[in-house]
Amino acid sequence: MPDRREALKIMGAIGTTCAFPFASNELYGQHVHPPPGASAVYGPPRFFTAEEMATVSRIADLIIPPTETPGATQAGVPAYIDYVVDSNEEWRKLYRDGIAWLHGERFDAMPETDQAALLERYIDRPGDELPVRFFRALKSMTADGFYTSEAGLVQDLGYKGNTVMASFPSCEIPEH
Repeated sequence: MPDRREALKIMGAIGTTCAFPFASNELYGQHVHPPPGASAVYGPPRFFTAEEMATVSRIADLIIPPTETPGATQAGVPAYIDYVVDSNEEWRKLYRDGIAWLHGERFDAMPETDQAALLERYIDRPGDELPVRFFRALKSMTADGFYTSEAGLVQDLGYKGNTVMASFPSCEIPEH
């Protein structure tokens, strides 16, 4: 069974072929992520309050924690999510309601293990209730933001860019 990071790598690869919730020229993650080691947010958030931004950052790091490569916050994912949410009325309502629900659950005061348990309880659950929709959207945007950043695409996935190959090796398909 792959760990969470391996599963997100797969989702990230799939996500690059799917439709994004905004126009391609707004694919913020590809051109505005801060460089490694820089502040994860350029200027004040566009949509979130400072407290909400801290909550989004915490959840993003629970989804993609730092390992030998940067985690979601270090890759600038919260700034990416702030940009995307600010650009869409439906996302604004979902995130505002979802964060209000989390604060009602006293998420910020929970120990990390309880935060992770709450996230896992809802993140992949089927249904249409607020926590499920909120965590599903946050997980998707976290993966999109991370795997369009330098940290996710180059450092974690090992993408080397458009390189020229001297030959094209054949694909060996094992027999069934």
